Amino acid sequence: MADTKAKNKKAKKPNVFVRIGRYLRACWGEIKKITWTSPKATTRNFLVVVAVIIVCGLFIFGLDRLLYFLLDLVMKTSGS
Repeated sequence: MADTKAKNKKAKKPNVFVRIGRYLRACWGEIKKITWTSPKATTRNFLVVVAVIIVCGLFIFGLDRLLYFLLDLVMKTSGS
């Protein structure tokens, strides 16, 4: 009985080309649902990201210089 169920299940399975066709149609349907941003919005978002990176970089640079300055003050003070 188990052999007949396995054979029936295997016999009902569509061939590989039909399955590939169904998969590609499903993919195309999903691609058509995508909403793409406009070039203007993409450019604006890009510029915001670049500005934030520059501001964060300058902040970290300033903090690094300040900490080195304070460390230098401590090292000179303790050596005197």
